[in-house]
Amino acid sequence: MNPTYLTPTAVRTGPVPVPVPAAVRFRAACPDCRGRFELAAGALRLAIGATSRTTFYTFTCPECAAPVRKPAGERIIELLTGGGVRTLRLHATP
Repeated sequence: MNPTYLTPTAVRTGPVPVPVPAAVRFRAACPDCRGRFELAAGALRLAIGATSRTTFYTFTCPECAAPVRKPAGERIIELLTGGGVRTLRLHATP
């Protein structure tokens, strides 16, 4: 009888992603047309920089198609990352 060896097919390092329900929606407003609406996590992008000036989230207004960029404080970062919004970490160059 031959022994069976189990080998992992994928090894993960770092934090384990938390599943987020597809129904997560975020309320947002457009400063251009003053429209108010709800956006799915896929419609938002979060950029985390070294300072508060370089930390923001973006989306495109579904009513007027204007690109919107708003600052993101600690609470907003927590809500967006917990809700499954894609995040980009900005690094300073030396």
